[in-house]
Amino acid sequence: MKAPDRTLFLLTVLIWGSTWYAIKFQLGTVDPMVSVAWRFLAAGGLMLLGCRLLGVSLALRGSEHLWVLAQGVTLFSINYALFYVATGYLTSGLIAVLFSTMVVWNAFGARVILKTPVPLRVVVGGIVGFCGLALLFMPDIFNIAYGPAEVGALLISVIATLCASTGNIINARNQKAGVGLMAGNAWGMLYGGLFTLALCVYWNKPLVFEMSTAYVTSFLYLVVFGSIIAFAAYTKIIRDWGAERAAFSTLLFPIVALAISTVFEDYRWTLEAVLGSALVLLGNYMALRRV
Repeated sequence: MKAPDRTLFLLTVLIWGSTWYAIKFQLGTVDPMVSVAWRFLAAGGLMLLGCRLLGVSLALRGSEHLWVLAQGVTLFSINYALFYVATGYLTSGLIAVLFSTMVVWNAFGARVILKTPVPLRVVVGGIVGFCGLALLFMPDIFNIAYGPAEVGALLISVIATLCASTGNIINARNQKAGVGLMAGNAWGMLYGGLFTLALCVYWNKPLVFEMSTAYVTSFLYLVVFGSIIAFAAYTKIIRDWGAERAAFSTLLFPIVALAISTVFEDYRWTLEAVLGSALVLLGNYMALRRV
């Protein structure tokens, strides 16, 4: 594993692990889906402007725009929209466990669609990491009354994870086809933001923006760090390591989020949480140590 890649992987984990805390300041006046639309419209617009100023080519052929549109809709729109629906019925811990199954879906997509060999250590590491995350959030999994609404939310979360995984695979495909990393992300975020905005209009959600310090500050953090910087790092990891290995970062996000919660929200670590975190780290080590 090269030092720059390790740095990008760590940067992705730290930023996206911290966005869980930042998103809390987005909840309130503005509908969450509307906030997602503003977030990716702003991120896409800033990236397009930045590329222009830095002389980075944004030119795409017609067919490439269609592939980037598919990347934007799956990676920057539908998955977020579906997860926000699911959060009304499920705990964030259970959603994190379901989202971590992207390790499996990315490996499957890489093998079947991209014809990329998946080493056994990656499969075993994914299983170990998933078990660790399940142990970490054991109370969230078993302390829910699973009625029809909750079961429906589980299915929605699985579909959302599949959408995110599909976006990962499309991103890998686009980069192999010669689509520039920055151009692909810039256009993809813009398309994803527009698609989410269209969904908000269709569902008659109020298109408002809150001007409070907490909302604006967290919004800027999510745009600049959570979207522009983190996705740039993550998509480069996809290019260098493959989508199946890049997905292991999703196992580590909750640990960073809980560490932040320990400092700011008085989260208390249990024995199960400590053991689960250790298994997550072990799974990552098993899968990534020879990258």
